[in-house]
Amino acid sequence: MSRKIEKIAIANRGEVAVRIIRACQELGIETVLLHSESDIDTFAYRLADEHVLIGPSEAAKSYLDIQKNINGALSVNADAIHPGFGFLSENADFAEACEKNRLVFVGPTPDSIRLFGDKISAKELVKKAGGPILPGYQGEDQSESTLLAKIERLTLPVMVKATSGGGGRGLRVVRDMNQASAAIQSAKRESLAAFGSEKVFLEKYLDHAKHIEFQIFGDAGGKIFNLFDRECSIQRRHQKIIEEALSPGLDGVMRSRMSKVAVEIAETAKYRGAGTVEFLYQDGEFYFMEMNTRLQVEHPVTEMVLGVDLVKAQILTAQEQGLLWRQEDLIPHGHAIECRIYAEDPFRGGLPNTGVISYMQFAHGPNRRFECGLEAGDIVTSYYDPMIAKVIVWDESRFRAIRKMIETLKECVIFGIHTNIAYLIEILKHPEFVDGKMTTQFIEKYFSQGLKPRQMPNEILEIASQVNLPEMPISTTVTSDPMSPWIIRGNA
Repeated sequence: MSRKIEKIAIANRGEVAVRIIRACQELGIETVLLHSESDIDTFAYRLADEHVLIGPSEAAKSYLDIQKNINGALSVNADAIHPGFGFLSENADFAEACEKNRLVFVGPTPDSIRLFGDKISAKELVKKAGGPILPGYQGEDQSESTLLAKIERLTLPVMVKATSGGGGRGLRVVRDMNQASAAIQSAKRESLAAFGSEKVFLEKYLDHAKHIEFQIFGDAGGKIFNLFDRECSIQRRHQKIIEEALSPGLDGVMRSRMSKVAVEIAETAKYRGAGTVEFLYQDGEFYFMEMNTRLQVEHPVTEMVLGVDLVKAQILTAQEQGLLWRQEDLIPHGHAIECRIYAEDPFRGGLPNTGVISYMQFAHGPNRRFECGLEAGDIVTSYYDPMIAKVIVWDESRFRAIRKMIETLKECVIFGIHTNIAYLIEILKHPEFVDGKMTTQFIEKYFSQGLKPRQMPNEILEIASQVNLPEMPISTTVTSDPMSPWIIRGNA
């Protein structure tokens, strides 16, 4: 039996809030933005029908506060809450609190979130579904002596990972036994600060793997759809930078094998809504890494090659309505690439940058898509993720999509803050990327320090020396917040 949603509260900010608002507008649903003080009069704020201030700029006192989000939604008689991605999107307690307060949670059930949020229980389910997992240790004995002995037995390199972790937090790679003790202690400290638990597990580290994920979707009737794969190997400090669909590293046989396992994992869990099964792929073998129980940042590339709308599908499923999909009709066409534009200085190792965006213009054209949470005049602060926008392009072949992305980025103009546009262009031009052979080690191997400063011609330097220009503000904010995206972490 379907349930009517007339008003959705959005427990998020930035470009994902804008994305959800646009989908709601097309479905005729009113929107309420639950926002912090820093997000007053931002792009999403201006688009939403209503607004509720839920707290100060610090995420822990606003976007991560369950009760404030619940109270905000109830205060305007919202029917549902969409968590977007990040913040509380994978918090089972939040999903449970929504249900207790008769608010529809636009996402999977609390049980599914809890199951896959615990990396150890997730691996047990994957084994039950017949999926491949990496050799490792997931035991209850968390003593350092036991963990050190297990690391030696697994043979180096080995990952120490937070059981409740994600996004690279609470993850350390041990390449030398002399580093093992410090790595264990460091992973536990970060895990405790970020997730409230210092429990870790061990996993064999693959040193030249591809990161390939499969988008699945469970509809209101219990059917699991295979929405194919995305290549996510271009990442820095375990954070993705460039994503594409489909992966250039898979042939038809391997793609079929991996998608079958992804669907079986979701079916075993009786999963509902949007979910992503992530794998590592190396030397012709693949291994389950984790499942994200939410919409992914990179979902647009899947939408572009399949012609679907995942956010609308989430909302319709939350209303117990069927989708217009048939698996046999979901055939990927062409190739899509997404680049994340960050407020950072690529010539200073990716140092995050804050300030006012004085001017912004995107290079619109056929099969170019821009998802942005900011407009000219808006401020990039150090409180949240420094991503300014996502640029997505589609073309009939991967080679043409790469060329289109390069040209699109060249034509994008953002003044007032530094961005990583030049960095993205250099990655897209690199022979290993063009050949599709890149692995998760790509950035560390070729671009770990960002870009080298360009040497300008002497005549330009002479002219520049005679002009007094104000210095652009550069943030070197140090924060004690373990969840802050503005902490520059070394490669694990």
